Amino acid sequence: MQKNFVAVNYINCSAEYRERFEELFSSRAHAIDTMPGFVDMQVLRPVKEGDAYLIVSFWENESAFKTWTTSPAFIEGHKRGFADLAKAKAEGRPAPMTSDFKTYKVISN
Repeated sequence: MQKNFVAVNYINCSAEYRERFEELFSSRAHAIDTMPGFVDMQVLRPVKEGDAYLIVSFWENESAFKTWTTSPAFIEGHKRGFADLAKAKAEGRPAPMTSDFKTYKVISN
């Protein structure tokens, strides 16, 4: 499969949420793995304290990525993290993590 499109999710976690965040990925549902057009994913832990985690997913094309982000599998794959955010909000606490997606087209391998 060709890696023609890359989505990078920059995740900033509060210090007390980092362990939980890593747990979520180590026990993930693998919902993304069966999506048409999905090629691979890497989860990168920052070396420097306070830097963002990077979730890098590789896709055959942008359309496949967009289909993933609106799919029931996306909701399933993220439901535990979404629940953590909802709980913090309900308790009047700041979000334990923030997310910022950026997308890229591959121009060279």
